[in-house]
Parts: sequence; structure tokens; C-alpha cells
Amino acid sequence: MSVITMKSHEGDAPVTGGAMDRVVEKKGLSKQVKIGIGAALLAIGAAGFYTMAPDAASQTVATSRLTISEVRKGRFDDFLPLRARVTPLVTVYLDAVEGGRVEKVMVEDGAMVQQGQLLAVLSNSDLQLNLLARQTEVSREINSMRSQELALAQTRIQDERSVIEAQLAADKARRQYEVQKPLADKGFVAGKTFRDSEDEYRSNKERAEVLRRAQAVNERLQSSQLAQLRASNASLAGSLDIARATLDALNLRAPVSGQLTAFSIQVGQSMNRGERLGQIDSAGRNKLVAQVDEFYLGRVQPGQIATAEWGGKTYQLKVAKIYPQVRNGTFEVDLGFTGAEPEQVQRGQTLQMRLTLGDPSPALLIPNGAFYNETGGAYVFVVAPGGGEAVKRPVRLGRRNADFIEVLEGLEPGERVITSPYTGFADKDRLDLSSE
Repeated sequence: MSVITMKSHEGDAPVTGGAMDRVVEKKGLSKQVKIGIGAALLAIGAAGFYTMAPDAASQTVATSRLTISEVRKGRFDDFLPLRARVTPLVTVYLDAVEGGRVEKVMVEDGAMVQQGQLLAVLSNSDLQLNLLARQTEVSREINSMRSQELALAQTRIQDERSVIEAQLAADKARRQYEVQKPLADKGFVAGKTFRDSEDEYRSNKERAEVLRRAQAVNERLQSSQLAQLRASNASLAGSLDIARATLDALNLRAPVSGQLTAFSIQVGQSMNRGERLGQIDSAGRNKLVAQVDEFYLGRVQPGQIATAEWGGKTYQLKVAKIYPQVRNGTFEVDLGFTGAEPEQVQRGQTLQMRLTLGDPSPALLIPNGAFYNETGGAYVFVVAPGGGEAVKRPVRLGRRNADFIEVLEGLEPGERVITSPYTGFADKDRLDLSSE
């Protein structure tokens, strides 16, 4: 076996393995790449959350809560069902013309009365004293005016007498003048005497003419004054008649014939002026009064025909009067019977009736539902063909009756819409329909 001797050189450093070690650098992602990856992961997470989160414009609704109806073609009967109340055709109210104390009550509430029949007697001492004072004043004024009429009549007679006398004097002077004129021409009458006769004739003639003109002026003035006096006399007499009628109004009489109702005054009771004492309803003549939804205000017209059912018979009516004032979302309509009235019907009773608004016509229809009260017919929720969702769609609806609503625009036959109330999701654009 051979042995090899290793020789070492002086000054050499000991041999180690340190010269063989070196730093190995690790390779990885840069900081910018890491930030980009983190941002991408956040974006993906946000997108997933947005996808899984519920939409603010949508809502999940159980199908069992909804009423879904189909749009179809059919015949639209343009009528309006109404509940009408039986009321008297004519009602006359009894009010106290003057206040007073009830002295007598001649009839009872509910009695049938005739026109002019005495119902009650009231008393009012102040009114009676005022009437006596008014009578005295009117009598004094009337006597004064009659004295003036008498004076004017005497003046007229005096003017006529003066004219007659002046005319007579003028006629005498004329005859004297006509007799003396031919004699004066022949010298048988002195000139002075003839001239005096001529002057007297002319003077009397002119005096008669002046009196006639004065009489005409006086006649015109007197006629105007007499007319005024007579008008004043008539006015005073009329005021006296009114005062007497006011006192007579304390005797309460029936203004028309009919049934006296709401007449509950008692002897000794004090009634104020204008206070309601009762009313008289037309006997055997009634009308129906119905409250109609304000939606139909522009469609209900006087003369439209209606029918009412009572006792197995159908009675025809006609719209007589429309009261356009809207109260609590309704307005009032009066309907009168065009023929015989129902027998044994009681006032205040209600009858079911149908008011015809137009002729039947073919139309696209959806069932009438509570959704209309919330939307006003501006939109509906249309169910998708798969039934999984419903989308809000603007529509234009027309006439309505108790069963159907006429579709003018926005829907097609065969489509399905939600016709139940939209409470809780009316502000949504889409509904997710679930079977739960």
C-alpha cells in the first residue's frame, strides 16, 4: 500500500470549506404585483356581494299573497253598480218666519196634511204691538195723502172754473165788439166807446189763453204729484199687508200637501226666528239618491238610464240631477222613476241598482282589482312567461265596471298581471315571485 505524503507550504493558511459557501437570493412577486392581486380579489369579492345582495328596486313576494289575472278579449258592459237610498221626491221645510211661543199644536208628527191646513199656533206680543203701531202710522200717512189728493182735485176744479169764466167774459166782449163795429163805421157809436169795447174783448181773450196755459201746466204737475202720492199710498198699503202677513205667519200652515215629518214642537216651547220646525214630504212619490265615485264625475250625465231590483221586479229610472260637489271621494246623484214606483218601499231604505253609462262594446279586459286604487291605472306588474318574476309596466286603462277594466294600451291578450293590492311594493320596479 503506497502512502502519499502531502506537503504543506509555509505561510499558507489552513484550508477550510468556507470558500465553497455563497448567498443564494430567493426569487418572488414584487410589491406592486401583490397590491394589484389584492385589488383584483377585492373587486371580485365586491362584485360577488353585489350579485348576491338583493336589488333595491326589486322585492321578493310570495305568489300566495297575490292575485294574478289574465288579459283577454271580451265584451265590456259599460255600467256602474250603485247603492241608492229612497228619499221623498219633494221635501218642503217648515221654518219659523217669526219667533214666538207655541200656543197650540193641531197635528202630530207623521200625519198626512193638506195644503193650507193649520198645524200650530204661535204668539208674539212684541210683534202684535209693532203691528198696531205700524197700522196707526200707515193710516195717518194714508189720510195725509188723501187730503193732498183732495186739495189737488179742488185746485184742478178751480182752474177749470177760472178758464170757463175767462172764456165767458171773452165771448161777451167779442159779441159786444162785433155789434158795435158796423155801427161805429157808420158813426152811430162814439169812437171812445168802440175802442173800449175792442180793448176789453182783446184783454178777455188773452186772459182766457193765459189761464188755459196755466191750467195745462198745473194739470201736468198735478198729474205727476198725484201719481207719486198714489204710488206712496200703494207702498204703504203693501207694507201694512206685509205686517199683517207676518203676524198671520204665527199661524203655521202647511204650504203643500204631504206627510208631516220631524215635527216635534211642544206647547209652551219658545221658537226662534228661522228655526226648523219640521218638513213635509211628497206623498207616494219618491226618488233614489246615490253616492258615486269621483272617478265617474265626467261620465255621469242627466238623462242616463238606470235599473233597480225590488221584490223580484225591475224598475227603470233616469238621472234627474247631479251634484258636482265632491265630498269624501264621492258626489251625489238624484234618480227619478220613469214609470211605476216599487210598492211598500220605505223611505230611507237602500236599493241595489245599475247605472248604464254606455253601450256594450268589444274590448281588451283585465279583472277589476284593488290595484287600481293605488296606481290610478297608470301601471301594472306583468308576470313573466316563466312565472318567476313580475315587471312594472306603464299602461293606459279606460272604462271600468264592477267586474272588468278596459285596456287601451300597454298589454297584449294572454299576458298575466297582478290585480291584487300593491301595498308594500308599489315603489318597486321588479318582483321576484316565490312559491313559499
